[in-house]
Amino acid sequence: MKKMQQIKKIQKCIEEIPGAVPLFSRIPGVVKELVDACNRHQCFDHIGSAPIPTHEAVVDIIHRARRILFPGYFSQASLSPANLEYYLGQETTQLFEDLAGQITLAVQHECFQTQKSCTHCQDQGLEKAMAVIEALPAISRMLALDIKAALDGDPAARGDDEVIFSYPGLLAISVYRFAHELFKQDIPVIPRIMTEYAHSLTGIDIHPGAEIGREFFIDHGTGVVIGETTVIGDRVRIYQGVTLGALSLPRDAGRRMRNTKRHPTIEDDVIIYANSTILGGDTVIGARSVIGGNIWITESVPPDTRVILKKPELIYSDKGRKG
Repeated sequence: MKKMQQIKKIQKCIEEIPGAVPLFSRIPGVVKELVDACNRHQCFDHIGSAPIPTHEAVVDIIHRARRILFPGYFSQASLSPANLEYYLGQETTQLFEDLAGQITLAVQHECFQTQKSCTHCQDQGLEKAMAVIEALPAISRMLALDIKAALDGDPAARGDDEVIFSYPGLLAISVYRFAHELFKQDIPVIPRIMTEYAHSLTGIDIHPGAEIGREFFIDHGTGVVIGETTVIGDRVRIYQGVTLGALSLPRDAGRRMRNTKRHPTIEDDVIIYANSTILGGDTVIGARSVIGGNIWITESVPPDTRVILKKPELIYSDKGRKG
């Protein structure tokens, strides 16, 4: 009986499918409107012969870079001292080729967009890619110090394996440090794709243009924002929800203030607790200062200063107890 009911239900569904046919006939009208909007320059598109990097290829570059910077952690290969040099040589060569190709596309795209005369895009792609490859040992050393900062600063960290595999802060920082090298080479688009990819995975938004010193640790991390012109010293520790941002900007700020310092400077050995907001390009948090949670700061703080909110007045009530 139950089986017969199921068969009837399936037959009924099949009979209803033809009813969708008239709806499909309305789709061409929608498509025509979309095409007309693009022809009138009322939409954003990338149609034509101008080259452009691909998001998927840039994400693959990030994964390959992490396999090089953390050998043995994110690869299928079983590594030993005997094959490490071969493995790194193969991965680094492929990274260079992939990176050079995407950088060339990014430079060509900017050339087409701004109608520059020939800037030898392929030569630039190769040279800039090699500059990034040559920075890999320095990035590796910086990341080793970032892992040390996590182990020193978080009692919950049970070893470097745990930090490398599972800490969102280290993932965001490692992608930032790689993307920052591309940013320093004035490579368009790609560095921001990289850090926004990490942002989508971790909830941590670090602009590739920020300058961040050694032994940087982000604990928990969700909701952290670090703006483009932020400068962070050594051994700085920040917690979830911290914003290092810009003050309210005028409407034309995108063009007029592009090359000005808009974000704060955080000096060495500063700790910033959860959900604090520090704004403004002239704002400097002095060395060894501690900024408590839920603080709003738009003015500089001298070194060795502790900034906390006054203890709030708490109200306790006995829920359900009758007088």
